[in-house]
Amino acid sequence: METVELVLDTSGGSISDLTAELRRFCRGRGDGLVNAYCPHATAALVLMETGAGSDQDLLDWLRDQLPRDDRYRHRHGSAGHGADHLLPALLGSSVTVPVVAGEPLLGTWQSLLLVDTNSDNNRRRLRLSFLPTT
Repeated sequence: METVELVLDTSGGSISDLTAELRRFCRGRGDGLVNAYCPHATAALVLMETGAGSDQDLLDWLRDQLPRDDRYRHRHGSAGHGADHLLPALLGSSVTVPVVAGEPLLGTWQSLLLVDTNSDNNRRRLRLSFLPTT
């Protein structure tokens, strides 16, 4: 298995498109599986369409589902920070994609996105791991 860790600046609460980094990592690696993993308790990874409003729809939905108020038991940090800790439970912290001839087989409109609603932390890590077929 080949693996690399990237350090990202999310500027405190955003959706970051990591598709270019995923493609760059897979380039020249042949056939196999690539796993993207976000080792954070307050950020998540998703495969979905960007543009056409979908990314903003996701942020709006998260705001509706995880209000930023004092209802959470986890209360340190900014107001509603407990909601940030529920994010990876709803969206997940890793995705795995098949790779053929060094190209991740994403759907036509799929992109790899890091979702980070935590305004208290703007430095994130992403681990990309490639498992070649034997």
